[in-house]
Amino acid sequence: MLQHLRQRWVQYLLPLLVLIGAMLLFRQEPRFLQTARLKLFDLYQQQFPRPYQPVQVRIIDLDDATLEKTGQWPWPRVKVAELVMKLANAGTAVIAFDIVFAEADRTSPKQILPLWASLNEVEGLKPMAEQLADHDAVLADIIGQTAVVTGFVLTVEAGGRRPAVKWGVAFNGDDPKEFIPAFGGAQTSLPSLEGAAMGNGSFALQPDGDNIVRRVPLIMRWDDKIYPSLAAEALRIAQRNSQGKPVSTYVVRSSNAQANLAFGERTGVERVKIGRLEAPTDSKGRMWLHFTEDVPERTIPAWKVLDESVDAKLLEGAIVFIGTSAQGLRDIRATPLNPAAPGVEMHAQAVEQVLLGHFLSRPDWGFGAEALFMIVLGLLLIVLIPRLSALWMALLTFGSIGTAVAGSTYLFVEQRLLLDPILPSIMVLAVYLTSSLLGYMKTEGERRFVRGAMGQYLSPEYVKLIEKNPSLLKLGGETRNMTVLFSDVRGFTTISEQFKTNPQGLITLMTRFLSPLSDVIQDRGGCIDKYMGDAIMAFWNAPLPVADHADKGCETALVMLEEIAKVNVALKQEAEAEGRPFYALNIGVGLNTGDVVVGNMGSAKKYGYTVIGDAVNLASRLEGQSKSYHVGTVLGEETQKQASDYATLELDLIAVKGKKEAVRIFTLVGRPDVAKDPVFQELRALTEKMHAAYRAQRWDEAEALATECKAKEHWKLAEFYDMYLERFAEYRANPPPQDWDGVYVATSK
Repeated sequence: MLQHLRQRWVQYLLPLLVLIGAMLLFRQEPRFLQTARLKLFDLYQQQFPRPYQPVQVRIIDLDDATLEKTGQWPWPRVKVAELVMKLANAGTAVIAFDIVFAEADRTSPKQILPLWASLNEVEGLKPMAEQLADHDAVLADIIGQTAVVTGFVLTVEAGGRRPAVKWGVAFNGDDPKEFIPAFGGAQTSLPSLEGAAMGNGSFALQPDGDNIVRRVPLIMRWDDKIYPSLAAEALRIAQRNSQGKPVSTYVVRSSNAQANLAFGERTGVERVKIGRLEAPTDSKGRMWLHFTEDVPERTIPAWKVLDESVDAKLLEGAIVFIGTSAQGLRDIRATPLNPAAPGVEMHAQAVEQVLLGHFLSRPDWGFGAEALFMIVLGLLLIVLIPRLSALWMALLTFGSIGTAVAGSTYLFVEQRLLLDPILPSIMVLAVYLTSSLLGYMKTEGERRFVRGAMGQYLSPEYVKLIEKNPSLLKLGGETRNMTVLFSDVRGFTTISEQFKTNPQGLITLMTRFLSPLSDVIQDRGGCIDKYMGDAIMAFWNAPLPVADHADKGCETALVMLEEIAKVNVALKQEAEAEGRPFYALNIGVGLNTGDVVVGNMGSAKKYGYTVIGDAVNLASRLEGQSKSYHVGTVLGEETQKQASDYATLELDLIAVKGKKEAVRIFTLVGRPDVAKDPVFQELRALTEKMHAAYRAQRWDEAEALATECKAKEHWKLAEFYDMYLERFAEYRANPPPQDWDGVYVATSK
């Protein structure tokens, strides 16, 4: 008997240790794993390169043919000035130099005079030569008359002059300087040239360990100063404000920015905003490049500009980069598609992607998704191997791996996401090979899961029901149509400041409102997923089926608002009795219904029952919009359809932060009895007419309808209609385009 028990423990522990070891290795991300992942991403690019879409970005190439026709490099600066002037005359928007003019022009008269021999014939020429213009001054003068971005290189080695600063930097969230790689020095252009230019950016590239360029940094750091890249500066100068001047400031968004669910984790830079344009980045401020195949129309030889044989339409309104593909000038880089690409092409392709809104991204949840795949499938193998035949286990393992590879490929092609299925699959395969020799006790695992995980989220009655019938609870993940709820206390940071010297009092306050709100959810069949400070996430229709889950969610939201009102009454009485200020607790609730994945997710030793999916993300975004629309609840369209008996009003057709697709959103006004109220029905009809007038750009009609709706104060929606009145006024002053589809694009989560 003892030996039998020992064998059962070995069957459980050995594959689990393999899985833990694989996770630790995966977590450490040694270089060989990073390189393997990058090679997979290279393969995706080679199979699915970015289709070239014509956009006004051009490379003026100092190629071998140009050098043969016009002379070796470096050219006299007057010839460079001629090139700049001809580009400007062709109507270019910005001229960016992927070149450093670090030293004075040796062909300038003042540079040549000391080299001339002291002969009588030459002495007579010197006075005339001294009257000639300095070549660098000529170039600086031309640069000062045009939209030019000079280039510099930040270097690892210390030393050099600080580049001229032409910009400002603001940031939202954690200080980006904590995450951006630091440089120790710089090689800059002459101060006269930098001073005359509108912009100044670094064209330093940071290849990966295998010396392949896959990302272009948008921002870099030297000590405590942030510097933009050449591509970022070109985009900044290309955009003008209402005074016709270039936009002046970069906005860097990092982890823990406002309305960002980072849960305190300092995960790094997320995106860089340049005027009206925005680009996602990795944690170090670098933008992934999705390369096109060789595109001849992107590049114009410099000699064609100089002899004016180029088609001027190719340059009109274009952002142009002056760089070189000449082999002798050594600006050649390896990319996933080209082992010898001109360095200037990296900056041009980066600008193309920003203008097109076409981005590759390794999402911040990518590592977690890969780890989750490894954990879930590894645990599933450990659980099922004693129950299934080797054939079925092989089909499950290799079928899952094949699905992961296909899913990763699909996400790259359709969503341009970089997710790695290969490394987690190899590690899961190691678990499979170990687990195929061993077994695992499924019943005990289910009981531990029920007692340890589900007990904190479900009501005791549900837990008892699951314990009696564990088959109701499906371990792993499954897809279900569910209703998801997010709630959050508005302005809780201000409230918590009262408890700086009394942290225990803050805990007591949170318990005061979280306890009744949690009871409301559980009493109506909801499962509490997690607490996030003062916020709650919950869902319906798992682990036990709930047929009317959308109705349950709506009823819960209404009762939560009623309960928080009761809590406020008690808190106000206590504050008045103690002679201290009273700050009301106001919550926003977001509800959304859709297909999600629900199940037991986490690590081998600690896991939780949770939901993931696009519908979950949208529910979170909807909660965030409750403040913008001045309502207590925001519902997704599917929730409104499934809970059609409840009284709801349409709020907007909106593209929430992080999503391109527009969604129709609603607010919950009351229960079914309110929906039957003639006064409410009149209000809903007026609101629908207001939306129709608004989307048809009939601002006067929309304003009159909003004013009429606002007068109906019974449901306290005046601030919502005030918001629309402000929007109408803004659109009247700055009308949207004629083909406007009525979609409001949210700028915050």
